Amino acid sequence: MSDATATIRPDEAAHFGAMAADWWDPKGSSAMLHRLNPVRLGFVRGAIDRHWGGDIESVSPLAGKSAVDVGCGAGLLCEPLSRLGAQVTGVDAAPENAAAAAAHAEAAGLDIRYMAGEIGALDLGTFDLVTCMEVIEHVADKPAFIAALVSKLADAGLLILSTPNRTAASRLLLVGAAEAVGAVPKGTHHWDDFVTPEELTELLADAGLTVTATRGIAYRPGKGLHLSDDTSLNYILAARRA
Repeated sequence: MSDATATIRPDEAAHFGAMAADWWDPKGSSAMLHRLNPVRLGFVRGAIDRHWGGDIESVSPLAGKSAVDVGCGAGLLCEPLSRLGAQVTGVDAAPENAAAAAAHAEAAGLDIRYMAGEIGALDLGTFDLVTCMEVIEHVADKPAFIAALVSKLADAGLLILSTPNRTAASRLLLVGAAEAVGAVPKGTHHWDDFVTPEELTELLADAGLTVTATRGIAYRPGKGLHLSDDTSLNYILAARRA
């Protein structure tokens, strides 16, 4: 795209903005995210402890640090990051989501700054922690989006991304089956836009980052969603400046 700051497709933002009202309903249109969030947080906490070498027993390992969650939706990750001690900013392309997130944080007594817009177009400075969960698969210009994320990362910062993998299994389960049974709203995923771990590692390397850890997010009946060595459906990774 000619405008390096324009990476989000308007129809994608509208799709997720329409879900804003019931984003916090664990049985609503974002039910899958509610099940996914604790698994992602497990990885995030481990990555934080490894990156900064903090006390693994600490309830506030991000005290004194800043964090931005890009594509924050209604704040499902921002609020736990705030409770871990960070000064948190949430950015979403859909104004409806930013508004819903701000209202929920206020009701919870959390001081979180929410902003609507393109991350590359916002003058926010840099952050110790940059997170971006289940977003890059919805982005038109992936190299420009990664460059925008990296521009917000402090020199000694930590970047964490999660996204579906582009495999036969993800086409069958995350797109076909998940939408057929209503686990995610129809039109949420476009399989051709999924990014493999190898592709994402290369995109990050091109932007000057080194991947330090990659884990799959897998599903098993009786166990549910969990961190795994199996990256065929979904994966989460941590990266730092090379």
